[in-house]
Amino acid sequence: MAFTLKSDLIISLVLILGAWAWHAMSVRPLHDPTIAEQHEQWMANYGRTYNDLQEKAKRQAIFAKNLQFIQDFNKSGNRTFQLGLNQFSDLTNEEFVRSHTGYLAPKQSKPKITSFSHQNLTGDVPENIDWVEKGAVNAIKDQGKCGSCWAFSVVAAVEGIVGITNGTPPVLSEQQLIDCDTTNYGCRGGYPDNAFKYIVQNQGIASEDSYPYEGVDGTCDATKAAEHAAQIKGFTDVPSGEDELMKAVAQQPVSVIISSGCQEFQSYSGGVFNSECGQQLDHAVVVVGYGTSEEGTDFWKIRNSWGEQWGERGYMRIQRGRGSSEGICRVASKASYPTA
Repeated sequence: MAFTLKSDLIISLVLILGAWAWHAMSVRPLHDPTIAEQHEQWMANYGRTYNDLQEKAKRQAIFAKNLQFIQDFNKSGNRTFQLGLNQFSDLTNEEFVRSHTGYLAPKQSKPKITSFSHQNLTGDVPENIDWVEKGAVNAIKDQGKCGSCWAFSVVAAVEGIVGITNGTPPVLSEQQLIDCDTTNYGCRGGYPDNAFKYIVQNQGIASEDSYPYEGVDGTCDATKAAEHAAQIKGFTDVPSGEDELMKAVAQQPVSVIISSGCQEFQSYSGGVFNSECGQQLDHAVVVVGYGTSEEGTDFWKIRNSWGEQWGERGYMRIQRGRGSSEGICRVASKASYPTA
């Protein structure tokens, strides 16, 4: 009798343990990938290779740290945007800023500009506008590891106003600005207003087909630079402040300088961005619209030059009307647009 009770007890324990094990297996994945496996998969997705095992180990450690930051951020509540792995996930934030931004404040005196022509448009500013949907913005481009954001910002703004004026935006050359605009510093950085001034003085800018992008500093090709695909008459600086920026963007895409040097900006994957990235202006982009999200958050829509794998297929929404008058990431502190 005692033997039977003992046997029954053992069988019951086995059944209980089996049920517990089955439940544990059912509520978690059959295989929890290691950091090494996730890094390998990321390398395959983004075509990343390393020179040696030492470099790979270093990059894997950085990848692990960035992944943890992303996971911790996304787990916390009350977020209006999300982070995710992208092509920058094996870079430290310092490396990312150094290799993929490129705004340099001008050392010389400010160029002469025209007055802010959209100053008195208060009553005519629409509640929302999207120049991408209106066909005035070309496909997303990728500056690569060249600090040429200033050139991409200027070219996109020129493409936009020419497209609005003529019906179709031309695809213009960033490389011409890198090679030929001697008031800027090529892949070491630049200032959009100087680039606008160069286009005016050169009486135009070539197409990307005529003067294709190389992503490195080169010698100016005067013959290619003379093959003008678009012209502008001048450019205008927008007074600081989101209200003034809104008036300008209501009329055309606008080149802006922002602060992008934070981990959240580096790993942004979607939603309305509302983190502050400090006061240091370091990156040039284009504001191509503004609107209100489904959740009721006002935003600016910016076109970046880091390819379609970053953000919302190359775009970002930044919260509008929050914080200082210059806006999140100081988006409304230094803006300018070309006049055609």
